[in-house]
Amino acid sequence: MRSRFHSDPPDGAPMVETVPTTFPKTGGAEIAAAFVGKRVAGDFYDSLRVNPERVLFGLLDIAGRREENRGILAAAQGMFRNFGTELFSSPDINESEAMTELSLRINRGLIENSKGVHPCPAFIGCYHEKFGTLCYTNAGHTPGLLRDSSGIAELGSTGLPFGLFSHVTSDAPTIALAKDAALLLVSRGVIECEGHGGRSTEELGLAGVKQLLQAAPASSAEALCASILKSIGEFGGETVRCDDRTALALVRTG
Repeated sequence: MRSRFHSDPPDGAPMVETVPTTFPKTGGAEIAAAFVGKRVAGDFYDSLRVNPERVLFGLLDIAGRREENRGILAAAQGMFRNFGTELFSSPDINESEAMTELSLRINRGLIENSKGVHPCPAFIGCYHEKFGTLCYTNAGHTPGLLRDSSGIAELGSTGLPFGLFSHVTSDAPTIALAKDAALLLVSRGVIECEGHGGRSTEELGLAGVKQLLQAAPASSAEALCASILKSIGEFGGETVRCDDRTALALVRTG
């Protein structure tokens, strides 16, 4: 799922909902995302071009049921897009500082919008097309998994989830992506997906996702997402814990 900002509707108006994103064409890389399931929880993804050489993307998971937090989902998407465009628009920015400021603004905005504590784990990245680098922050989200010729590395948490404490900041490291490197982000619903049949009490876990990523074809970002979700579907079948399975991939192609 993907979204755009909407303000809270007036009384009697229909509740806003996140709307589809068209991922921007990215020089030297591909970004794609996909989901399967009933869309009952609060995970969503988005991506946009913020200047001629940078593309911003993110996977966020707002706590609570979707029917109860649509307004917060829409507000979070608006902050991601509006603040992201503002902070990353200049070609001469310090990406780490911009990412830290973006995290702080989204964090405070969620607290204000929800009028209290509403945790939102998030992984946000900025890909620089010219240098092939990724500046990212992981605010208490499932670790990103980076696959390259040396194996699979975890991009773990760099701070607390958004929506908890108003002055908390997240670190924003920058890494270089080798040609054919693939970054995979998955929602909590993927990690917690339970097996079916003889594996009915077994969760896939992060180790299981790593195995799927290692075996997935080194092709396009879209094909990678499809392969991961297909394998997870085979693992989990139609079990309830497999709702809201979301995958986002960034593959460096050149």
